[in-house]
Amino acid sequence: MIAYGKFIQTVVDFTIIAFAVFVAVKVISSMNKKEEEAPAEPPKPSNEESLLIEIRDLLKDR
Repeated sequence: MIAYGKFIQTVVDFTIIAFAVFVAVKVISSMNKKEEEAPAEPPKPSNEESLLIEIRDLLKDR
């Protein structure tokens, strides 16, 4: 006796689980991609640079 019903049920179960895992991996992947795309803030200028910028601006105003 061949159990066609049990085989078909197993195939359907596998398909549903595989689709759920695929969607979960896609969602996680897209979340990680968005985090990577966010541009990093430029580093703040050092104290020396900020002083030089201030001096430059003061000289421009003269």
